[in-house]
Amino acid sequence: MAAYLFRRLAASLLLVLLVLSLTFAVIHLAPGDPAQLLAGPRIPLEHAEALRRAYGLDRPLPRQYLAWLAAVTLDFDWGVSFTFNEPVASVLGRHLPNTLWLASAALAVQFAAGLWMGVGAARRAGSARDHAVRIASLGLYAMPTFWLGVMALLLLTHLWPLFPPGQMRSLGAESLPAPARALDFLRHLALPALVLGLSAAGATTRFVRSSLLEVLDQEYIRAARAKGLSEGRVLWVHALRNSLAPLLQILGLSLPFLLSGALVVEVVFSWPGMGRVTYGAILARDYPLILAATALTAGLVVAGSLLADLLQAVVDPRVRLHD
Repeated sequence: MAAYLFRRLAASLLLVLLVLSLTFAVIHLAPGDPAQLLAGPRIPLEHAEALRRAYGLDRPLPRQYLAWLAAVTLDFDWGVSFTFNEPVASVLGRHLPNTLWLASAALAVQFAAGLWMGVGAARRAGSARDHAVRIASLGLYAMPTFWLGVMALLLLTHLWPLFPPGQMRSLGAESLPAPARALDFLRHLALPALVLGLSAAGATTRFVRSSLLEVLDQEYIRAARAKGLSEGRVLWVHALRNSLAPLLQILGLSLPFLLSGALVVEVVFSWPGMGRVTYGAILARDYPLILAATALTAGLVVAGSLLADLLQAVVDPRVRLHD
């Protein structure tokens, strides 16, 4: 197992480096000048040239790449953000917890809705409920996240004002007592988490349904029913427990997907997280911040994939035996 982990980690680091190198080349070769954007249209050209020299943008691209690579690999220094004028690590460290709150809540919504609908559909396979769940899950899977967020804002904050329209806290929430601050935060978190979680619940629902239908044909399920166990116990205890291996793979891969999908949701709901900061960095050509955000996202995707494999090895003895 240790050799397997070492090989996976080495391959993952190489993959992240390749992704970052490609991102570095693409953003530097794309049209646009971050120094001119920072200086503004009314600032003299010599001031823009001074900014280029200050940030090292006047050097040839290979020299910029080697300097950036040495700083990242040797000193773990991601540079200074052009727009925030502070270290990139500080910017991401301030906004990443907000995105993790959103992604974690969306993950709970995704699996709660996916398990509820998937088990309900598998329990009555071929019935009207099964067809309705399959159509609804397909609709959720195909629906663009930004459109679902805009419709949620229109219906649940404008027509029926059940949730706050955006941001993470109400104005003046800092002066509230701790329980009131927590409740205010949860009210602001609920709608973006529902939108992000439901947009991913469609695929989870169909995966749970197909996994359960394969398990329900096994002999031990028929034996459990013959013992007189209730259908709910057969489904939720015996069948679902033996479907955990593929479901845990979905769990390991879902968090990176939700973190990348949070970019759209954060922009729609003005949620002050990493996705919104990355979107602003792309518009401002903030190269250090874009690269650091890309590295963080790629690292989470690789870690999620590795976590999915390890969880499957934990719950499925055949995987450990094969390894």
